[in-house]
Amino acid sequence: MHHFDEPVYMISIVAKILDIHPQTLRQYERENLIAPSRSDGRIRLYSQRDIEKIKTILRLTRELGVNLAGVDVVMRLKDKMEMMENELSELRSEVARMRSSSSVPPEKSLVTKRSVYEMVIFEDDILK
Repeated sequence: MHHFDEPVYMISIVAKILDIHPQTLRQYERENLIAPSRSDGRIRLYSQRDIEKIKTILRLTRELGVNLAGVDVVMRLKDKMEMMENELSELRSEVARMRSSSSVPPEKSLVTKRSVYEMVIFEDDILK
């Protein structure tokens, strides 16, 4: 079995699997929507991850009517959301570790100061 990111499929095979023309795949590459690996002989090689990405592109264009510029925006936003979700997960793990540990490292500690202001009102003897 091949690794999910390992490039193993040639363009003609991917075109048959997805029932699209090879020129469509080349167009997606020109639009920077996909970036298949290349063999030493410059033959495009697609991984299973590439195929999943192409399936997403096809869903967006065929089912939702999104043009390729819109697909690019959607894919970039999707990638950014995944990065943010990973970062959030890491931060949550770090917070959990901090809560379970007995002390907080100085560079991670938070020190707050409280200020108390008092207001004093002086009465003037104006009516004298």
